[in-house]
Amino acid sequence: MLKISHISKTFNPGTVNEKKAITDISLELKKGDFATIIGSNGVGKSTLFNAICGDFLTDAGSIELDCRDITFMPQHARARSIGRLYQDPMRGTAPGMTIEENLALAYTIKASPSFFALNKKDSAYFREVLSTLGMGLEDRMKTKIGLLSGGQRQALTLLMATMNPPKLLLLDEHTAALDPGTAEKVLNLTKRILEEHHLTCLMITHNMQSALDLGNRILMMDSGDIVLDIHEEEKKGLTVEGLLEKFKTGAGKMLDNDRILLSGEK
Repeated sequence: MLKISHISKTFNPGTVNEKKAITDISLELKKGDFATIIGSNGVGKSTLFNAICGDFLTDAGSIELDCRDITFMPQHARARSIGRLYQDPMRGTAPGMTIEENLALAYTIKASPSFFALNKKDSAYFREVLSTLGMGLEDRMKTKIGLLSGGQRQALTLLMATMNPPKLLLLDEHTAALDPGTAEKVLNLTKRILEEHHLTCLMITHNMQSALDLGNRILMMDSGDIVLDIHEEEKKGLTVEGLLEKFKTGAGKMLDNDRILLSGEK
């Protein structure tokens, strides 16, 4: 499904600001895999997502999605097969447009770059899917996105990213900016949508309990590389303390406890 082979990226090479962001990363995900990624700040987690999305060309290696080489494919072309949510709830939607209009854009994106559908049949469908969020947004379809709370926007962005199920969904700390109760609701929604559509997903999180509770794999990153890949059977029965010990063994240093949450707190 997703095959990353020996990709590397160095920013500002040969200067005093040279930064080796990712180094010789290889990773394979099967269809339906849900892998969480943990690690300290600056170890390359978001940079890995940027490489997959085509924000820049890698210095080496290749990226394949659904048996198609996308290494040199432009960002806008990859976006038709890759959904992504960011930590900032303000990203991913058009704040000056209504809920209904945002959904219409997401719904028709695969039909044609210039096709924009908004009719009574579509509106009825949008009401139906919005009702599954349990936030009452189905009764606010004429409301502009900019007037919604962060949690509402993030739930809506998740819905928009999966209305036309992508081949790969990337979740970049998509609950980090939300209050604990809303974060839990969005995580539960995430889990339900992934199971319903059997989506392949990578999720960055700083909450180690969430990494243990969600998905079938845990990837640990350090210094621009994946240092541990814990599969489903090994993941069962692991505690946060056990996960920390595995990281210390694999990476040779502790996680940044200022950013890694050791409890179940969201």
